[in-house]
Amino acid sequence: MAKPGEYVADVTEGIARVEDLPKAKVKRRSRTYKKRPCPDCGHSSYRDKVFTRTLHDLGDLSANRPVDVLATYSQHCCSKCNKYFNADLGDLADPGCHYTRQVVHLAVRLVVEDGLPYRPASWHLWRDHRVFVPWATIQNWVEATGEKS
Repeated sequence: MAKPGEYVADVTEGIARVEDLPKAKVKRRSRTYKKRPCPDCGHSSYRDKVFTRTLHDLGDLSANRPVDVLATYSQHCCSKCNKYFNADLGDLADPGCHYTRQVVHLAVRLVVEDGLPYRPASWHLWRDHRVFVPWATIQNWVEATGEKS
């Protein structure tokens, strides 16, 4: 174990391909429900299907590995208005995003508050938090918030 103040080299330094990075630790989260109210009409709707979504989260620094969250969620069908809807994953991630809200907020904060350029912010996220985010993705998140022009 490293002593305080002792330099410990990053074992991933020099890796150029994402495929060569350490394998992720997996955490499971479930948002499967038997019945949910329809967001349009409020009718109680039964579960139709179950899906799984992989989200990248802030890594486990003690194990020196990234963390992936496997979010299992239910899809429901409203028999009244004949519409399909999914159980809410808003507490974990935005719709269509591959990263948890924690990762997005941290990346935007690095660029906006700390003033890091996009590429060094991407490297900072990997080095200090073991989550790989391409710099262009960080740029899209920052531009979407409207904080930096």
